[in-house]
Formats: sequence, structure tokens, C-alpha cells
Amino acid sequence: MQLTTHLTLIISVFSYCNAYRILGIFPFNAKSHFMMYGELMKGLAKMGHQVDVISSFPLKKPYPNYSDIVYPQVTQGLVNNLTYHEMKLYTSGTPVTFVANVAGNQLCQGMGDEKILNFLQNPPNDPPYDAIIVEIFGAHCFLALGSLWNVPVIGASSAVLYPWMHDIISNPENLAFVSNNLINYKENLDFSSRLYNLISANYNKIYFNYLTESQTDIIRKYLGPDAIGVREAESQVAMILVNSYFSLNGVRPFTPALIEVGGLHIQDDSPELSKDLKKWLDESNEGVVYFTFGSMVRIETFPRNIIDNFYKAFAKIAPVRVLMKIPRKEDLPEGLPKNVHVLPWMPQMKILQHPNVKVFITHGGLMGTQESIYCGVPMIGIPLFADQFVNIDLYVSKNIAIKLDIDNFSDRDLVNALSKIFTDLSYKKAAKRISETFKDRPMTPIDTAEYWIRYIIKNGKNALRSPGMDLSWWQIALLDVYGFLLICILLLLYLIYILAKIATKLLFPKNEKISVSKKVR
Repeated sequence: MQLTTHLTLIISVFSYCNAYRILGIFPFNAKSHFMMYGELMKGLAKMGHQVDVISSFPLKKPYPNYSDIVYPQVTQGLVNNLTYHEMKLYTSGTPVTFVANVAGNQLCQGMGDEKILNFLQNPPNDPPYDAIIVEIFGAHCFLALGSLWNVPVIGASSAVLYPWMHDIISNPENLAFVSNNLINYKENLDFSSRLYNLISANYNKIYFNYLTESQTDIIRKYLGPDAIGVREAESQVAMILVNSYFSLNGVRPFTPALIEVGGLHIQDDSPELSKDLKKWLDESNEGVVYFTFGSMVRIETFPRNIIDNFYKAFAKIAPVRVLMKIPRKEDLPEGLPKNVHVLPWMPQMKILQHPNVKVFITHGGLMGTQESIYCGVPMIGIPLFADQFVNIDLYVSKNIAIKLDIDNFSDRDLVNALSKIFTDLSYKKAAKRISETFKDRPMTPIDTAEYWIRYIIKNGKNALRSPGMDLSWWQIALLDVYGFLLICILLLLYLIYILAKIATKLLFPKNEKISVSKKVR
């Protein structure tokens, strides 16, 4: 007993001596994004680090070594609050417009909040921060704090990198065989697909940089006239933690500064099922279809024809049951089938782990689909916006999902998709296989993240810096080298041509005179 006490004390002292103070800045008010960041910061706190978190999602219960700083709501609330009409309005243009303006420039204006501004201008020094972790999505203005406070900045992305994120750490995109996540996923890109991939990626990159250039003015307005601009702030990011993993997202080239921690939000400490819900699931002997469109969109606001298609399809598959997440049941149209059970919130991981849950109907959000993959549950994907299309396309290619179009599916299409997954065992087998490879890693995602965060703090912000950061895009693409080689080849061909002419004159001088004399006669 005494030995155990001593060992515990030694471990506690060791952990304290190697602990750091870390600030997390995650201002975007989308719960699906914060799922990853919240678990990341709680995981660091659990390992002994002192963490402060700026977000729109303060913890409901106190957590050791974890303190919240609430970010002001400067944009529309997105948790269970996005109607079908608003979703279509936001996605009517390119996704980059929403990300750069709503999730970028508007969020940066929150720096002017009195409490936030005072914190940013007078950071704590007891002790000071050893590192800052910032979501890289649209609000890149916060990356300037690293230069201001002279601490390393670590980026975090809850999705596979968007086109404008790669250049931050000079990560090789290789658009010849890696689809950017704003177009449909393809396993093997033909010429037209590679052409479209290249144009799409570069257009979105240039357009994002154009739209967010105004963040430089916001930075200097609130952090001082001598603060660095947004593009320079991006170039000082030490590394990026990205929510992907090669066994699921495919093998692709990475710089060491891109650390894959896909599925980091998946933890064993998720809430338990309520007694009533557990009883309902246990009694669903014919199987359960779990249906949710995530934490943002309200299904009950969809057009009546779409909801009717869901109603008709679910009624046809009875006695199979459907568990449906609906924030406001009272807003649902009449006609809900008897085999459908509706709740405003559910512990998703525990539901997906239940043996009676056979299919997950999803919009294709990365967090939820990773949980489904982790639990080995096949999916029916009905993507709505952003990277959800490429996510579902990826899962279709791996035979763990069937894709439907939200605006062009019938109740028969949905019934056929459900029937196929229930009866075709290849979907379940593929889901189990992908689940095993997704879990098969040398370290857990949170341990991987903590190791590399500690590595950057100990070795400095340039420890993983790519030499490509010092090159222009045309130098990275070797256009100067190819241009030089092309000129050399052309000069060589021209030299060969001149030498051939000279040689011809030297070797056949008489023939030339004879031909000339004949012409004179």
C-alpha cells in the first residue's frame, strides 16, 4: 500500500514537471467541429497539462486542469438551428464563400468583444502559454497570436484539409491522384477528373485567400498596427493535427508537420443509454435503422415531399424499427410511422455499438461517419453540403455505404438501399474490416496528438518546418527547372539542325553546284 502511494506520488510529480500550459482557440460555433477539439483539450488536461479553451461550448461540469473562456456569438447559432431553407441559402454559392465570410471574417470580429480583447492583449503569465492550438478553417486571424506572444502555433482541422490549408505547412497536395475535398471523390482520376481537380483546388485556394485578406485589417485593429498579416501568420504554423487516417482516407504524400489523428473524438466515456432507450433497442429484434443529420440541420424543416419519402420508406420496412434524432418533434408533419422512435438527443456512440443497430442513415458529416466506421455499421449517405459529398463517395468506394440524393430520391430508392444493406452481407463485412484497420495504430489519436504537441513545445516551432515554405509555388512545381530543360532541349535541337546544315554543305558541295548550274541552263 505504501509502495503504491509512493509510486503514485512520483508519477504525479513527474507529470507535473513535464506539463505545459496550452491555449485552445475554437471560435466556430458548430458542435460537430468542437467534438474533436473538446476531446483534444480534455485529453491534454487529463494528461496533466493546464488548458484554457476559447469556444462557444463551455463544459457543463468542471473538469480538472480545464478552464473555459466563452467566445461571443457573432454569427447565427448552428446547433440544431439550421433550417432546410437556410442550409440551401448558405450552400447556394461555393462552400468557400461560407467558410471565408461566416466562419472566417465574421468570427474574427469577435476579437473586439471586451472580455476577449482584454484577454488577447493581456495574456496570463503565471505561467505563460507554451503553445496555442487554433482551428484552421476560416478564422485564421487567431494564428497571429503566436508571433505576438512568441509561442508556437499548432493548427487543428476537424476535416481532411481543404485546398487553402495545404500551403500553410507546404504540404504536397498531389492533385494527380488525390481528390480535393470539395469535389466528388474518385479512386482513379482520369484526365478530365485531374483537370477539374486542379482547377477546383486552385480556384478555391485563390478565392479563399482573396476573401480573407481583410483579416489582416482585423488583426491590426485589435492586436496592434505592428501585428503580422494573416498570410504571414499562416506561414508560422508549426504543424497541423488533422482528422483523417490513411487506412480510411487513402495513402497520400504528407510532410511530417501534418499529423493524422482521425477519430480522436471517439472516446469510451460517452454517455450511457437511458433505461427506456436501452429497453427499446433491446426489444428491436428485427433490427434498427439509426437516422440523424447531425448537430446543425433540423430535419423537421425539410420540404414535405422529402419528409413524406422518409415516412413512406420507414413504414414499408416495418417491423424493422427506426430511431430518429429530431430536435423539435412538435414541428414534424403528421404521419410519423409507428415503427419510428423520435428523440431530441441521443448518445450516438452507444447507439451505434448496440448489436441491433444495422444501418446508419447520415448526411455524411465526418465525426458521425467515423463513429459508424469505428463501430462497424454500414451507412446510407445523403450528403447536404461541404465535404459530406466526398466523404460519402469515399465510403461508397469502400463498399460500406450507399449514396442517395436529398433532392432526387424516392421512398422506393430508400427502401431498396435499406433492403440491400440488410440482405447483402458484403456491406457488414466491409464495415467490420475497415473498422479493424481504422483502429489498428501504434498509438491512440490523443496520445499521438499529445506527443507531437510536446515535441513542438520542446524543439521549437520550426522543428517540422518544410523547406518548401521558402519556395514559390512555381519552384515547388519545378516549373523553372522544366522550363530550363525545355530551353536546353530546344537549343540542342537547333544546334543539331545548324550542324546538320553545315555537314550537308561540307559533304555534298559538288552536288549543290551541279544542281545550281542545271537551273541556270
